[in-house]
Amino acid sequence: MEWLLAISFGEIFLKGKNRNLFYKRAVENIKRNIKEIGYDDMYVESSKLYIKADRKKFTSLKKEIRKVFGITYISEVIKIDKDIEVIGQSVLELIDYYYKDQNLTFKVESKRTDKSYPLTSPKINSKIGELVLNNRSNLKVDIHNPNFYIYIDIKAYAYVYINRKEGLGGLPIGSSGKGLLLLSGGIDSPVAGFMMAKRGMMVEAIHFHSYPFTSKRAHQKAMDLAKLLSAYTGKMRVFSINLAGIYKAISKNCPRKETTILSRRFMMRIANKISEDYGFKALITGEALGQVASQTLESISVINESSSLPILRPLIGMDKQDIIDISIEIDTYDKAIEPYDDCCSIFAPDKPVTKPRLEYIKESEKNLDIKALEEAAIKEMEIIEIA
Repeated sequence: MEWLLAISFGEIFLKGKNRNLFYKRAVENIKRNIKEIGYDDMYVESSKLYIKADRKKFTSLKKEIRKVFGITYISEVIKIDKDIEVIGQSVLELIDYYYKDQNLTFKVESKRTDKSYPLTSPKINSKIGELVLNNRSNLKVDIHNPNFYIYIDIKAYAYVYINRKEGLGGLPIGSSGKGLLLLSGGIDSPVAGFMMAKRGMMVEAIHFHSYPFTSKRAHQKAMDLAKLLSAYTGKMRVFSINLAGIYKAISKNCPRKETTILSRRFMMRIANKISEDYGFKALITGEALGQVASQTLESISVINESSSLPILRPLIGMDKQDIIDISIEIDTYDKAIEPYDDCCSIFAPDKPVTKPRLEYIKESEKNLDIKALEEAAIKEMEIIEIA
């Protein structure tokens, strides 16, 4: 008997000709996440990845593997000979290990990849189910809603397991191009970055601040959020841009009620310029459709006009509580609610325009030296490496 971790992949194996590329990226990401923990061996058999390691490391390994997108399940399995009696005895040992003397229901699910094996999957299910009922009087069969499943995979060897932990699903990082996340210090933008990374996008970030009007602690808060997000995205860069000069120019030369929209358009244009230099194919924001100044349909339309790149808004139709729930799950919520204001909050007008018209916004922009302001901000840009 040998204990292993088994990794099951989801959408990857629906991707036709790109399947091997997606699978390769997923395995690379797993290796990256568990490098520091260590393992003895790793191999593939019939669409599953098996990892051999000291069983004392399984908890740590599962925690890090679960952060890799593209995985549907992680299981602790035992690898044994395909003899049905050996399989049956192993099943009883697993039941005693996890559920000894508990009054529960179960269901057997077997998959016979080795078609030369003499017993069909239904026959395996029947034999193992009967064995369990005859030897564990505290257990009963429930094929509709069991307390636990007994899984048996028949391959070159038999793999038997009971508990399996769900992964994040999605697609492996790097399989869907590069996106630049507009990272604030709030709840929404880290969740937006997480969700696009889950769809296979390699995510890096741009953060806009307005020091000295905002504190260094507010800037550090954003970097801390990037660090937490990098647990899922892998190593990233944060392009840190100071908008203080731009906010001053807007305040001096434009109607105050337009500050939010005008500054947002500056952010998009600067993000487009950074994307040209670093190969990003889309921008990502944490906007959801709502009634705040930058999130009405009219505002979104005016903001979109300032970008030549597509602006991806994965949270656009989500309720705030749903966003908070994801933020808690990925461990960014506690950091995001720390009371340090970002530049959007500091310079937000009391009565912002919520239904801006593009012609009026462009008329106001004529009062600004847009090119010079953007070039000055980019010239002072700081690039921060997040490991």
